[in-house]
Amino acid sequence: MSSETTESDIDSHATNADRSTASDHDEIDYLSREVNLLKPSTPFMRDHLKVIWVGFIAWALLTFGPPVLTYFAPATMTARLPVVGFPAHYFLVAVLSPTSSLVLAFVYSRKRDQLDKRYGIDHTASTSRSKSESEAAVADGGSVE
Repeated sequence: MSSETTESDIDSHATNADRSTASDHDEIDYLSREVNLLKPSTPFMRDHLKVIWVGFIAWALLTFGPPVLTYFAPATMTARLPVVGFPAHYFLVAVLSPTSSLVLAFVYSRKRDQLDKRYGIDHTASTSRSKSESEAAVADGGSVE
């Protein structure tokens, strides 16, 4: 099949200025691709993995940073903060860690939406189901709406 697009043709790291890969995305069979965290096989997987690793590193630093800093610099971390009056380590663990997790979740969802838009991924339900697929989906006694 000469109409197949190779991975090098749709590489997200190419010097394509507009980076429009939505049409190329439709031609990739993602289900037959191997998922490897160390060597992603498609441009979408590479870009998504970058977002995941950056988020993971930020989460690890924000979650485990205050306890590690308290161990290595106890005098600084146990000093009371002037505005709130709590020790720095308590304030960072009680406020920074949970808040940063919420912020990171929001940032991840925005980045993932941007990736989906870039690659033309649509998460709406398919409306072109055949009758046999619909019947198989409700074999448990439910109803199709």
